[in-house]
Amino acid sequence: MYTIVTGAAGFIGSNLVRALNQRGNKNIIAVDNLKRAEKFKNLVDCEIADYLDKHEFIERVQAGDFDGEVDAILHQGACSDTMESDGHYMMENNYRYSLTLLDWCLDQEVQLLYASSAATYGGGGVFREERGCESPLNVYGYSKFLFDQIVRRRLPEASSQVVGFRYFNVYGPRESHKGRMASVAFHHFNQFRADGKVRLFEGCDGYANGGQQRDFIHVDDIVAVNLWFLDRERKSGIYNLGTGRAQSFNDVAVAGVNKQRELAGEAPLPLAELVERGLIEYVPFPEALKGKYQSFTQADQTRLRAAGYEAPFLTVEEGVGRYVEWLHQHV
Repeated sequence: MYTIVTGAAGFIGSNLVRALNQRGNKNIIAVDNLKRAEKFKNLVDCEIADYLDKHEFIERVQAGDFDGEVDAILHQGACSDTMESDGHYMMENNYRYSLTLLDWCLDQEVQLLYASSAATYGGGGVFREERGCESPLNVYGYSKFLFDQIVRRRLPEASSQVVGFRYFNVYGPRESHKGRMASVAFHHFNQFRADGKVRLFEGCDGYANGGQQRDFIHVDDIVAVNLWFLDRERKSGIYNLGTGRAQSFNDVAVAGVNKQRELAGEAPLPLAELVERGLIEYVPFPEALKGKYQSFTQADQTRLRAAGYEAPFLTVEEGVGRYVEWLHQHV
């Protein structure tokens, strides 16, 4: 039996493939779109049984080629660019594609674990997995939101596991191909190496410079939760996947700069001194993001914890430090 990972050459997908390998599972079909060919590097240290383009894969699913041969699909493939303006592409790629997989998994009684997003909540301040808290700000968020609604309708009669994870701000290894959509931790690392300083947005929505807060989660925690549910196929639902802690962009910058200073044999410095020395600077908030930006996110973990997941999550200081060390070794 195969385990299928869509978006397998991407950020979270490749980390999942690697983690499955570490558990002894090499019977993996990797599905992706390699128009960005550099993504192949994410799979070089992974073992897979086959690779399929995402279009060929969905055609073969609809043709019945995988009937009876799959035990689980970890569906991570999607367009995650929140600035994408082509709504037709976004809905076909994120919503319609996912719906085809859902139909097939329910028919075949195959486990489906899929990536949703905290973008479903939009600009509200309450991040609970409830319809009244959901109001996406962009078509990316809407594509994820709409699929979640379909899942909610199907779950009461579902005979196999369906789990949606609303990822908050994920960072960590294997994201370099994402370009502008890579995490702030990744961009800060490269900015500091190139210019000796990192740049943050000035304040907005009542927040001080760099004071906007997000729930930043390391990809290792994302992988751990996915595998925990994979092992518990009777647990279904839609769950927030964040640390439950909102931390500022200043916190991310301080953690990243100080880890790089540590690796260079220099002492850590507090935020105020990093700003005074010009190691952190603030730039004007982009006009294109006004009204489309989440200045605060914080996952409500009530449902995740009620499902039985008890492991702690890395703080920004722990996770960014770990990530900078990894980046330092891989540049």
